[in-house]
Amino acid sequence: MNLATRCTKGMVMPVMAEPKLMNAADKKKLAVQFILLFGVVSALGDITYEGARSIYGPYLGFLGASAAVIGLITGIGEFLGYFLRLVSGYFVDRTGQYWLITILGYGMLIAVPLLAIAGNWQVAVIFIMLERIGKAIRSPAKDALLSYATKRIGTGLGFGIHEALDQTGAVIGPLLFAAGLAINGNYTTGFHIMWIPAILTVAVVVATRLKVPNPAMLEEDVVHKPAEQPADKKLSKAFWLYAVFTFLSVLGFANFQLISYHWQVKEVVAAAAIPTLYAVAMAVDAVGALIIGKTYDKKGMISLIAIPVLTVAIPFLGFSDSYVLVVAAAVLWGVVMSIHETIMRAAIADMTPIGNRGFAYGIFNMLYGTAWFVGSAAMGLLYDMSVHYIFSFVAVIEIIAIFVFLLLRSNLKHPA
Repeated sequence: MNLATRCTKGMVMPVMAEPKLMNAADKKKLAVQFILLFGVVSALGDITYEGARSIYGPYLGFLGASAAVIGLITGIGEFLGYFLRLVSGYFVDRTGQYWLITILGYGMLIAVPLLAIAGNWQVAVIFIMLERIGKAIRSPAKDALLSYATKRIGTGLGFGIHEALDQTGAVIGPLLFAAGLAINGNYTTGFHIMWIPAILTVAVVVATRLKVPNPAMLEEDVVHKPAEQPADKKLSKAFWLYAVFTFLSVLGFANFQLISYHWQVKEVVAAAAIPTLYAVAMAVDAVGALIIGKTYDKKGMISLIAIPVLTVAIPFLGFSDSYVLVVAAAVLWGVVMSIHETIMRAAIADMTPIGNRGFAYGIFNMLYGTAWFVGSAAMGLLYDMSVHYIFSFVAVIEIIAIFVFLLLRSNLKHPA
């Protein structure tokens, strides 16, 4: 088979000779297949690590870790999982090794089933950190590869389809692990079951690489909207405004762990029902992703205003003492998460050039993770003082986010 070489700034990829003969319809068909394959990859990956993450706390406690250690370790793990994406995003753009980094990152999922052999919490922490680092390594490269295909069918719809499949795995994973626990009542069986989705994840991502070695060609000859396509290969002012908007929007987003803690200590919801409400949120995320993604493709950037508007309502519902309101909070939390995971990512593809897209996703994810970490810590401290302080904190932050969004919209309409 003849091979050519396609070069862009910071990117050298093998290009199959045949795709040059593909028309727009063929590219669209291949793009859909690529998105679906990557959705399967993400679903299998989520089955692996979301299944394990659902019991990280109890498992570390079983191995002898204190509550303080568990809180510190899980917080650091989440922070590293986002912060290191900045480094990974910069690296993949400079080297062009998008597929290598993606496969390597998914390969680190083997750290999850290896938790079965952890004899103490210190060793378990090493495996947990490796899993989070693996996610940090692969995410910018994966998002960049996926963005090329989404351009062919609509970035919102493309990321929406991917998120729907991804969240399907997030629902199956904890249920699968629970089944493992039910077999003989120990954690080892649950972790050993995770070998199956972990190995399948790597197998499917390698198969996807073989089927579409150069996804960037799927974006070629796609007509871009003038306001969304940068004139040069640098990250635009609009991107940096969007980065600030992202940070503020997520900073005021109350995490599910803190909300569910309130439900338990205030006895609003039975402890056994909390995982069910989380599953409901994940299911809403999966279904909502398709609707929200399609809305973004029709309405454009203006649909992002829903993030701060809906985020403001979550603490008022979630930190109430009404069962009906907390169920509504779980549903709304799932809706906002679906917006985060679909059109927030889609917008990056629409305002950044191919050559810097991996770095742009790295910046986005780093800010996202930092905001999540800082916001969660701040709201945790505020909760101990008074839940009303959380209401004020979230309202002020999200109002500022709306003003930044208006600046962003103005910049997109009147680019420099």
